[in-house]
Amino acid sequence: MSGLIMAAQLLAGLSLLIVLHEFGHYWAARAFGIKVEKFYLFFDAWGFKLFSFKYGDTEYGMGWLPLGGYVKIAGMIDESMDTEQMKQPVQPWEFRAKPAWQRLIVMLGGVTVNVLLGILIFWILTFTYGDTDINNKGLKNGVVALELAKDLGIQSGDKIVAVGNDTIEKFSEILGPKVLMGNVDLTIQRGDSTVKIAVPGNFIEKISDSGPGKFLEPRSAFVVESVLTGSNAEKAGLLAGDKILAVDSVLIPFYDQITPVLQSKKGEEVTLLVSRGDETLELPVQVTIDGTIGFFPKLTDIVLIEEKYSASEALPMGAQKAWDAIWLNLKGFGKIFSGDVRADKAIQGPIGIASIYGGTFDWERFWSLTALISMILAFMNLLPIPALDGGHAMFLIIEIIRGKPLNDSIMEKAQTVGFFILIGLMIFAFGNDILKLLF
Repeated sequence: MSGLIMAAQLLAGLSLLIVLHEFGHYWAARAFGIKVEKFYLFFDAWGFKLFSFKYGDTEYGMGWLPLGGYVKIAGMIDESMDTEQMKQPVQPWEFRAKPAWQRLIVMLGGVTVNVLLGILIFWILTFTYGDTDINNKGLKNGVVALELAKDLGIQSGDKIVAVGNDTIEKFSEILGPKVLMGNVDLTIQRGDSTVKIAVPGNFIEKISDSGPGKFLEPRSAFVVESVLTGSNAEKAGLLAGDKILAVDSVLIPFYDQITPVLQSKKGEEVTLLVSRGDETLELPVQVTIDGTIGFFPKLTDIVLIEEKYSASEALPMGAQKAWDAIWLNLKGFGKIFSGDVRADKAIQGPIGIASIYGGTFDWERFWSLTALISMILAFMNLLPIPALDGGHAMFLIIEIIRGKPLNDSIMEKAQTVGFFILIGLMIFAFGNDILKLLF
C-alpha cells in the first residue's frame, strides 16, 4: 500500500507540474497568435494514447509514456521532428513567422510558470503553517552523533554552535544544504573547549549513500509518552509518564542510549529501573527478537521555535525558499562537474523522488515537495540542451545576436542530438534508482 501511495503522490505532483508548464508555452503561443496543434500530458509515443479530444484548432489528450508532456506548436522544429511541415510555405500563424523576441517568450513560458508556481506554493505554505523548528541553542545535551557524524569526528553530547561564520539558531540548519554540500567548518562546543570540524566537499555523496537519518539527532532526556497495547512493556506494568532510569543497571539518561542496550538484549529478560512519582520501581520485561519492548517516548529537553507570518511577510520568505531550491541545484551541478560528487550519487529519477514523498500522505509535505520539484523542473529546463526549453532559448538568443536564424538542418540535427542526450539521462536516472533499490 505504501508503494501505491508513493506512486500516486509522484504521479499527481508531476502531472500538475507538467500540465501547468505546458500551459505556459500554450498561453504565450496563443497570446502571439501562434497555432498550437497538440497539448498532451505524457507522450503519445508511436501514436498510442489513452484518450484525446479536439477543441478549436488544438488536440488535447493524455499519452501512455509518463516521461513528461508537450505542446506541438505549428512551424517549430521540436521533438516531433515534423520536417515535412517545415518544407511548406511559412504561414502567419506559425511559430517561425513570428519575431525572435516573441518566440523566446513562448519558449520561456513553461519555465516562468514553474517558477511562479513554486513561489506561490512556498508562499501559501509559509503563510498557512509558519515555521516550526527545534531551538538549537536550547539543546542543553547537544546532539546524538550517528554514523556519518562520528566519521567527521563529532561526538554525542557536542553542541554545534556555528556553520562557517553563521551562528545556528535552528537545528534544521545543521541538516541543511550549507552543511550537506560540504566545504564548510562546524564550530563545536565540547565541554569547556571549542573544536573546529571540517565537512568535506564530497559529504553529500555519503549522505546519498546512507541517508540524512544517519547524521545527527538532537539529544534529549525522555519519559514514556504511551505504551503499545499488548506489548511486553504493558505486560511488565510500564505506564505513561514513567521515567526509565536504567536497563540492567546500565544508566539511561538519554533516549538515544536505550536502543543499543535493548538491541544487545534481544530475546532476553531485562530489568527496568523506573521512576514513577516519588517511587523507584524495578520492572522485569521481555525484550522482543527485534530489540524492542513496546513504548513511545516523549523527549523532554526539546524546545521548539514556532513562528507565524502574515501574507505580506510570507511572500518574500516563499520567494527565498524558491530561489534556495535553484541555488542548491546549481551548487549540486557544480560539485558534479568539479568531481567532488559522483553523478550517480547526486541524481535521482522518478523512483527516488517517489520515495521522498513517502508511503503516507501529508498535505504539507506533498505541497512542499511539489514546489521544490517545480523549481527543479524550471532549472533543468533552462539547461542549454537542444530539445529542452533552454536549448531553444539559446538558439533564439544566437539568432537575435546574429540578426538571422540558424539553418533548419542545423536545428534538426541539434534537436536529434538533444533528444538522445535526454533519453540517455532518463536511462541513467532510472537505472540509478533501480541499482540503489537492489544494492
